[in-house]
Amino acid sequence: MKSGFVNIFGKPNAGKSTLLNALVGEKLAIVSHKVQTTRHRIKAILNEPGYQIILSDTPGIIEPKYKLHEKMMQAVRSSLEDADVALLITDASEAPEESHAIFSALKLKVPAIVVINKADAVSKEKLDAAEAFFQQQPYCKSTVKISALKKAGVDALLKQVLILLPEGEPFYEGDNLSDMPTKFFVSELIREKIFSLYGDEIPYHTTVLVQEFKEKSTLIKIQADIIVQRDTQKGIILGEGGKMIKQLGTLARKDIEAFLDSKVFLELFVKVRPKWRDNELHLREYGY
Repeated sequence: MKSGFVNIFGKPNAGKSTLLNALVGEKLAIVSHKVQTTRHRIKAILNEPGYQIILSDTPGIIEPKYKLHEKMMQAVRSSLEDADVALLITDASEAPEESHAIFSALKLKVPAIVVINKADAVSKEKLDAAEAFFQQQPYCKSTVKISALKKAGVDALLKQVLILLPEGEPFYEGDNLSDMPTKFFVSELIREKIFSLYGDEIPYHTTVLVQEFKEKSTLIKIQADIIVQRDTQKGIILGEGGKMIKQLGTLARKDIEAFLDSKVFLELFVKVRPKWRDNELHLREYGY
């Protein structure tokens, strides 16, 4: 039996969340074309005969600008501490030196696989050059070329992971896909829709807190607060005549129903909490 923690590290938008979802075969981590979508360490449990892999998606590595960023980087540090295998993901279209600076700074003490993502979007020459570059680095045990979005190369990556995974008994019993509560995934699905519907600034000033989750005989009743920093942001979230929040609720409800495999009644409220991203008490309340 093989068992261990396989943690994913990389720059914002390298494809960490898409890779986690591809490896598990389920959408557990929210994705967006905008950077810094992931704020938490999200664990996914992959149970198969002969092995258990606990995968972790981590926030993209950045220079913290406020307390929320510091919490995000703490999630990265905790993932470094318990990793048995590291997946270092890089965007094939970017200069390898950019990711190399981040990978070197991690000072890994465990074997690492460099995952060259979005391999289908670049020429063979560029891909070969990136592979040759990383194979020379001391932290790199092997390289794998993939397209996480198309799930291409994911099986080859899994084989490489299993070679490096230590022997041991499973850490988790049962067939749960994650150790995170359902309410967390509900709040994340709402937050994902905020990233897709609103302009550049709004998603970064917003978080979501599920206040009520009641399973009734025919549906699940969910009430969630959307937290913003300013009254003007509240107005943008609501939209003229409540048009935007209605659209947000409809899109989020569809995804939540698919995730929970149940009918959902979703109620959303917008609350203003000035400077919540720099407030320790607020951050704890919101699960950071």
